[in-house]
Amino acid sequence: MAIHKKVQSTIFSLIFSFCFLVLFSCQDAQKDKQESRAEIEQRDEREKVVIPASFTAAKAQQMGHQLDSIFTYLHKRKGFNGTVLVTKYDQVIYKGAFGYSDFTGKDTLNTKTAFQLASVSKQFTAMAIMMLKEQGKLQYDDSVQQYIPNFPYNGVTIRHLLTHRSGLSNYTYFSDELWPDRKVPITNEDVLDLMAEHQPPVYLQPDTRFNYSNTGYALLASIVTKASGMPFATFMQQHIFGPLKMKNTFTFSPDVATMTGKVATGHTGGRRKRWPDYLDTVLGDKGMYSTVDDLYKWDQALYTQQLVKRETLKEAFAGSRKDKKGDEDYGFGWRIKQVDNGDTVVYHAGLWHGYTTYLLRNPKDHSALIVLSNVPNGSLRYLKDVQQFMYPEQDKDAPTEAAKNKLAATQN
Repeated sequence: MAIHKKVQSTIFSLIFSFCFLVLFSCQDAQKDKQESRAEIEQRDEREKVVIPASFTAAKAQQMGHQLDSIFTYLHKRKGFNGTVLVTKYDQVIYKGAFGYSDFTGKDTLNTKTAFQLASVSKQFTAMAIMMLKEQGKLQYDDSVQQYIPNFPYNGVTIRHLLTHRSGLSNYTYFSDELWPDRKVPITNEDVLDLMAEHQPPVYLQPDTRFNYSNTGYALLASIVTKASGMPFATFMQQHIFGPLKMKNTFTFSPDVATMTGKVATGHTGGRRKRWPDYLDTVLGDKGMYSTVDDLYKWDQALYTQQLVKRETLKEAFAGSRKDKKGDEDYGFGWRIKQVDNGDTVVYHAGLWHGYTTYLLRNPKDHSALIVLSNVPNGSLRYLKDVQQFMYPEQDKDAPTEAAKNKLAATQN
């Protein structure tokens, strides 16, 4: 009888312990779920912008009509061929497509047509590096040799690559001399092998001064591969393009040359077809394709913490010049300048094998100017006129928007 009671007691204790563990686990799971919800809410929380009373729906529509007149003029008189998207206070106020995706087939462009981004790709490569830094997989001041042991140049850091202060020679030039067969595509690994074997002379010692470098951003793509343990193109798709639902954004592959409709064909300034060559397979400095619609998603994501924290992104827009005497600066994949109305904007332009591109963001009024073209005929030089329209020089004697609002409040 005593043994029976003892068995009952043991079974009861086991049942009680099991129930307690289940309850405790459920509470933990609920807590984790709540924490993840909080993290998601914080990640997706948008950086807010105050929309002035003067920016009405009618004003937005008026600006859209004016922008259409400007780009129609550039298309008809200056030969602009491409797509455009313009925003103000996070709203799309103008979107348009002009000309042909392919002049041979007379395929018309639309805003879902993808273009080679050329050097506008650099901001995505920089973002990959920032994400890996937040994950603890690298530091900006790490030596390149930590990730690429046979890299033959001492003293070059990831930060030097990001800010174009490495002093390295341009791979697009030394590959022309050192790559044996231009019919065979060259990869990022091949560029590293050429540097290790031939040690092309550097232009400058590291951190001497700013010297724009495609080589630096090709190296950053290789570092993303080494630090993440996956191919650069895979990392971009899984961690940036996919999460942001940029469905028409991708990196170069041989299939691009055979795609029609979805991808704009590159042309010369004289509108002759420009085919990809052996250098197109190097990624990081270029090699990404996207649409104006997808780049709008990218622009909007940078007002959230979906990819990196605000503090991390702030450093990308902070600039790296030491003298601060020039009109422009460079952050992590972004150029930085002041426009006519005094606002500081971040932007990048690109030119590569039949494509010319431009993306500008103004964090103050959450505006953006996105232009993609497949005819590099100089028509994008006239974007300065578009910027003057969007950010006109302020009359020093005219009251500011804040002063107008304050005056209106006192009169009510």
